[in-house]
Amino acid sequence: MSKKSNSIGLNEFKERHFGKCGTSQRDELESGYQDFKIGALIHEARLEKGLTQEELALKVGTTKSYISKIENNIKEVRLSTLKKIVELGLDGQLSLSIEL
Repeated sequence: MSKKSNSIGLNEFKERHFGKCGTSQRDELESGYQDFKIGALIHEARLEKGLTQEELALKVGTTKSYISKIENNIKEVRLSTLKKIVELGLDGQLSLSIEL
């Protein structure tokens, strides 16, 4: 006896609930995800390096509060600050791409 699956893929879910790519509601969703993703990546890299938010902030020349706000998607990070966080704070290299 087989059960019919009610599960759907992520893209289908986003289309059903937020519309197709290019609509304002969908663009807002995708933009918010990118902001969240940056904070999550910084958080993960910081933990991997064994740094506290305060230690990272000191290396970069900012505050623990600011690092926390970036990691928790409360504050958007400027590109110049992101570069400092990655290169000075995390001893990494920032790589960006543009998809058309």
